[in-house]
Amino acid sequence: MVSLSGEWRPCPLMRRLYQRHFLPLSPCHHSTGNEEDPLAEKLQDDKEPLPFSEDEDLIETYDIQHLAIYGLSNSGKTPFVKNHWERYSSSSYSFADSGSGDILGGLKVEITKTSTSELVNCTSERAKNTAISLLPIIGWMKTYSFKEWLLNDILSGVSTGLVAVLQGLAFSLLASIPTWYGLYAAFFPVIMYFFLGTSRHISVGSFPVLSLMVGAVVTRLVPDEGLPANITAFEGLTKEEQRVLVSASLTFLVGLFQLGMGLLQVGFIVMYLSDTLISGFTTAAAVHILISQLKFVLGLTVPGFSGPLSIIYTLESVFTQITSTNIHDLVTSIVVMVMVLGVKEINDRFKSKLKVPIPIEIIMTVIACGVSYAFNFSENHGVDVVGKIPNTFESPIAPSLQVFQMAAVDAFPIAIVGFAVAFAVAKVYSVKHDYVIDGNQELIAFGASNIFGGAFKSLAASTALSRSAVQESTGGKTQVAGLLSAIIVLVVILGIGFLLEPLPKSVLGAVVIVNLKGMLMQVVTVPYLWKKDRPDCIVWVGTCLAAIFLGLDIGLAVGLGLELLTVVFRAQFPHCSVLANISGTDIYRDRKDYVNIYEPEGVKIFRIPSPIFFANIDFFRDKLKDAVGFNPLRILRKRNKAVKKMKKLLKKGELTLTSNGLQATCSMPIEESEDESNMEDLDKPTDYSDLPIQVNWNAELPANIQVPPVNIHSLVLDFSVVSFLDISALKGLKAAIKEFIRINVDVYIVGCDPYIIEKLRNCKFFDDEIKTSIFFLTIHDAMLFINESHPPKTVSEKVSGSFQYQHVNGSSTSSCLAIQADMKMEVETDTKPETRF
Repeated sequence: MVSLSGEWRPCPLMRRLYQRHFLPLSPCHHSTGNEEDPLAEKLQDDKEPLPFSEDEDLIETYDIQHLAIYGLSNSGKTPFVKNHWERYSSSSYSFADSGSGDILGGLKVEITKTSTSELVNCTSERAKNTAISLLPIIGWMKTYSFKEWLLNDILSGVSTGLVAVLQGLAFSLLASIPTWYGLYAAFFPVIMYFFLGTSRHISVGSFPVLSLMVGAVVTRLVPDEGLPANITAFEGLTKEEQRVLVSASLTFLVGLFQLGMGLLQVGFIVMYLSDTLISGFTTAAAVHILISQLKFVLGLTVPGFSGPLSIIYTLESVFTQITSTNIHDLVTSIVVMVMVLGVKEINDRFKSKLKVPIPIEIIMTVIACGVSYAFNFSENHGVDVVGKIPNTFESPIAPSLQVFQMAAVDAFPIAIVGFAVAFAVAKVYSVKHDYVIDGNQELIAFGASNIFGGAFKSLAASTALSRSAVQESTGGKTQVAGLLSAIIVLVVILGIGFLLEPLPKSVLGAVVIVNLKGMLMQVVTVPYLWKKDRPDCIVWVGTCLAAIFLGLDIGLAVGLGLELLTVVFRAQFPHCSVLANISGTDIYRDRKDYVNIYEPEGVKIFRIPSPIFFANIDFFRDKLKDAVGFNPLRILRKRNKAVKKMKKLLKKGELTLTSNGLQATCSMPIEESEDESNMEDLDKPTDYSDLPIQVNWNAELPANIQVPPVNIHSLVLDFSVVSFLDISALKGLKAAIKEFIRINVDVYIVGCDPYIIEKLRNCKFFDDEIKTSIFFLTIHDAMLFINESHPPKTVSEKVSGSFQYQHVNGSSTSSCLAIQADMKMEVETDTKPETRF
């Protein structure tokens, strides 16, 4: 190792490892036959390795000494550590051989100071990188291939635009606002995302789950029956205008939340929404959407409900009016759903042969518009139709601060869900097409899009899976396709929107229900999750049921709570295991998983696969006791009581020392005292002073003194996956290790992270009982050391294990010892090599 004085000397373990494994492979032995290995000479010259001092750096002891051994050059003067650190000397570090400063491996490390002016200096390169990060369009437009990509983007944009028009009209019904405001969600947010977004394939616009969540707030503040909320901005507005104001203000607030999170660089928050949680949540949202569209499919007048059990109230209202079903709406919806589902199945089955999927939704919409106009469904049969669509954009409005106050709690989950769904879809396509997306920039893009859209009365925007699939499958390469889809929407709004006025709302409801197929089919994953991962299954089912019956906002909160509970459960109750050696290798695995496996005699190797902290330290100690088969604190107390009892009996003369050990002078059994008034003394290390013998605690003791035996001499703790320790766990670990040390069980820790070791030292973990030499790099290193300290017993040693004690001064030895020594000489040659590690 490299000492604090700068002189290299090997540690005992490294000297042995080098002699056994690396000396034959030293590069000095492969060049010329006359060259000498200075490291080998150093290892061979040190007959007795010097022990580590308490002042030596633990990180140095644990890590750098190994690098120094492997990195010495032929001259023996250039450690690998210095060569490694010199890579950074030109940027942040400088080295010297003497003088004051921080020492790392005998090297002086000085941190080069960087002036504040260099950190805040604005160069052209920095300005360029900042502009590209805020406006990703600058980056990909420079590489845009007009010859190869433009035609594909045009075809994709037209197809996506037609789908966006239909879905915009349909999803606006979920938000309980006039249909043409759904078209605004397919235009304004798309324009902003074109400049700020990093995904090249997602189609920005309305999303059914977000529309439903917005609709819940709209119907709560402006219910179908009763008075609206007390909001000043509602004065002089009709009910539809009041709902549009709520929707636009909520969308604006959602954008503010997303933009704020993006600027604060908290895009990582989406990681707390697992795939299981999102799957259960969207399935529940699909159920809500399905129920909400029944009134359009059946042609009924059902008031909007919000809050817990709203789905029950909606179903109750639907079934009480079931006899008033409009047959024309029902038949039209069934025909549309059957046709759309059938053609979609054809598209999926023959997608490799179809250059462009059959736009069955557009076709059925055109047919339905024609039939409705020809037979005048609205007047003759009472069918509810889309109605008047303005051929111009409405002027922007300022959001209502009162709506902000009343809807802030609802806006935050809408912002999170909208971003999580969009980011998940964008990530899938970025991996497929090999480009990078930035989560924080996506938050900024969607935040700006919703702020811009909210000012123009748009719905909250995210992305719809089916619409994004159309944009990607039809050959879309960049967001130029998205821009062209917005132009198609613009044409519909300003030019041909009047053609959609006779479209029955039942057709839009049927289109919405058909598009729920993918989300509803997620329920088939429940049996798989139950078999493979039951905590995840509980998260899925709990989130789904809570979102269905308590509402989407409360359901999302319940899902997050369940998810955090599963994380706590996994960390608090990890799967601890006892490891053993796979024969013929230096690999150690769970002994329950292998048949041909060897568990070293007298050694337990215990592994905990999680961080150790205040919540699981007691679980760790309990599992450790189960692994070794005894309670070390109980053993220590029993031993201390036994020693006190023997000392007391010796003073009274009721025990005498003979050649065969201690013998009781009384013929009657002597009962053990049960006095445990001073438990603190019993928890201290055993005091053998004034006791003329050394006790073998695994043998029979005199005077019927009972102490449970300890069948191990070493305990190895595998900390290779322990990422951190807190103060509570540190205290518990220290207490547990001391309990084992005080009953003569050596404890070793392997694979420990250097930062944890540093924390242990800073927290005064080491003392007279717990030494710094308990750490090893690997389990195999620790086992090599243990087998030298405690060689495996021979047959004669196992036979001689019945002897209880011997004189401490060695002046008097029983005849049993001599017999055992002769026996050992006779059977030593019968020891099998495989019994040794």
